[in-house]
Amino acid sequence: MTNFSPRPITEVAAELGLEPDDIEPYGKTKAKIALDVIARPAASRNAGRLILVTAINPTPAGEGKTTTSIALAMGMRRLGKRAVLALREPSLGPVFGVKGGGTGGGKASLTPADEINLHFTGDIHAITTAHNLLSALVDNSVYFRDTFEGSGEIDPRTITWGRALDMNDRFLRRCIIGLGGKSHGKVREERFDITAASEIMAILALARDYADLEQRLSRIVVGSSYDGHTITAGQIGAASAMCAVLRDALKPNLVQTLEGGPAFVHAGPFGNIAHGCNSVLATQLAIKTGDYAITEAGFGFDLGGEKFLNIKARTAGIWPRAIVLVATLRALKMHGGAPVKSSGEPNPEALQKGLAHLEKHIENAGAYGLTPVVAINVFPNDTEEELALVEQSAGKLGARMARSEGFGRGGEGSLDLARVVTEVVDATDANPPKPKYVYELEDAPHEKIRKIARTIYGAKDVAFVGSSEKDLKRIKELGYDKLPVCMAKTQMSLTDDPTVYGRPRDFVISVREVRLSAGAGFIVPLTGDMMTMPGLPKVPAARQVKLLPSGQIKGLMQND
Repeated sequence: MTNFSPRPITEVAAELGLEPDDIEPYGKTKAKIALDVIARPAASRNAGRLILVTAINPTPAGEGKTTTSIALAMGMRRLGKRAVLALREPSLGPVFGVKGGGTGGGKASLTPADEINLHFTGDIHAITTAHNLLSALVDNSVYFRDTFEGSGEIDPRTITWGRALDMNDRFLRRCIIGLGGKSHGKVREERFDITAASEIMAILALARDYADLEQRLSRIVVGSSYDGHTITAGQIGAASAMCAVLRDALKPNLVQTLEGGPAFVHAGPFGNIAHGCNSVLATQLAIKTGDYAITEAGFGFDLGGEKFLNIKARTAGIWPRAIVLVATLRALKMHGGAPVKSSGEPNPEALQKGLAHLEKHIENAGAYGLTPVVAINVFPNDTEEELALVEQSAGKLGARMARSEGFGRGGEGSLDLARVVTEVVDATDANPPKPKYVYELEDAPHEKIRKIARTIYGAKDVAFVGSSEKDLKRIKELGYDKLPVCMAKTQMSLTDDPTVYGRPRDFVISVREVRLSAGAGFIVPLTGDMMTMPGLPKVPAARQVKLLPSGQIKGLMQND
C-alpha cells in the first residue's frame, strides 16, 4: 500500500451505510458524524462484537498499542471482515513532548496523520475553551461577590476548578493569579491541568447527547461557599454556554487507515489521570456500523483497561467479546530488569523474569471473566526462541498469542493476529461474556479503591494519607460515595512508583488526595506523585517538527 491515496471521506462513510447528509466534511479526508445516526438500528444483524485493545505497562522500549489496534483492523478487513476502529484523539502535549504523534506508526497508521495530530476538527481546542470559560465565570463570581440561593457567596480559598492548556508545561502546575491590585481580581493560588486531564474531556467522552452533556457540565463542583455548601457550574450559570462551545466537539470524527478502512477518532482523556477511553458515542457508532468494533484504552491494562471495564462499559451498557493484550519482547525484558539500551538484544533470562508481568495482566483479564489474546508487536531482531517462550507462558494461563508486523507490513503483517482474534470473538456468538466488575457501586469508596489495588495491581494494601480521608468524608457527605473510582496512578508500573518494573508483590499503594468529578460521574484518588500537568522532556519532540516550503510537515510522527 505504498502508493495509497486516501479515499474521499464520503466514500468511507458510504461503506458504513451513511448518507451524505449524515456527515459534515472537514476537507476531503475527515468529517463529523451527525448525532442522530447513533440512534438508528445497527447496519448489520452481525454487528456488535466489541474488541478491547490494551497492553502491559508501558516502558521506554515501547509497545505500540495504537499501531497494533490499527494493524488489527487492517488485517481483519483483508480477511473480508467489517472491522471499524474507535480510537482517541491525540493531545498536543505528548505529541510535542515524548510521544511523537498518536496515530499509529509505519504502515499501520491513520490518515491524515498530520491533521489528526495537530488541530484535527478543533475538539480539544473547544474543550480547552469550555474549561477556561468556566474558570473565568468562577473568578467573575468571586470578583462581584455573587450570592447563590441555598449556598451563599463562593469562598475563593475553596475553589477547586483550575485552568486547562493542551500542552505539557510544568511551570503552570502551581501559579499565582489576580496580581496588580483590586481591579484585576483577588490574589489566589491556581493550577493548570493538561486538557486531556480536564473533567470536561472526561465528560465529553461519556456524554450520550446534548441534554446529558449539559446535565453533566452543570454538576461540576467548582468550590464551596463560606458556609461550606458546594457551588456548581450550574449555579454559576455556566453550563449552557459551555455546552454551546462544545456543540460540534460532541460529534464523533470519521477518518481512515492507510488502507482505507474506517476509523472513528474522538475524545482523548489520559489513562493515568482520567479514564483513558475514546467517546461512548464513537464506540457505539463503531459497534453499530461494523461487525467487529475495535477500540483501545490508554496506557496499560491496570489503568485504561480497568477504567474501560469498570467505568465506560458500565456507563454505556457495553462489554467486550475479547481483549487484545499488546506487548513487545523488549518491553517484557525491561520488566525483567534489562536496561532500555540493550532491551532489543536477545536476553532469555530477562525475558523469563519479565513474563511474570505479562502473566499478571493475563490474570487480570480473568478477573473480568475474559481471556486475552496476547499480541506481540514484532521487531526485526526478535528471535524465534524468545517468541516461543512468550507463547508457552501465555498458553499455560489459557491465553492465545499472535504476532503482528503491522508497522512494517500493514494489514498483511497482521493477518495472523486478525485470524486469532476473529476465532476468539466468533466463538462467543452463542454465549457472549457478561459484565463482571472488580467492585460494585454500592461498595464504600475505601473498599472500591482497595479492590482495584489488590485485584488489579497486586498490592498488599492501600494507605490513605495526606488529605484523602478528609476528601472521602466530604464526598460521602455530599452523597457521591456510590460513584465509580477513576484511579490516578503512574502508567509505568503496577505500583505507584514509576521506577518499579516487573510484577512486584507485598507493596502498598498510597492515596494522598481524592478529587470529585461529579460531572464526569466518578471520584479520582491521586496516588504517589501523580501530576495532572506533565512536563516536557530534556529534548522535546517539538524540536524535530518542521514545516517544509511545500507545506508538508516533517518530524511530527515517530521515525519521521
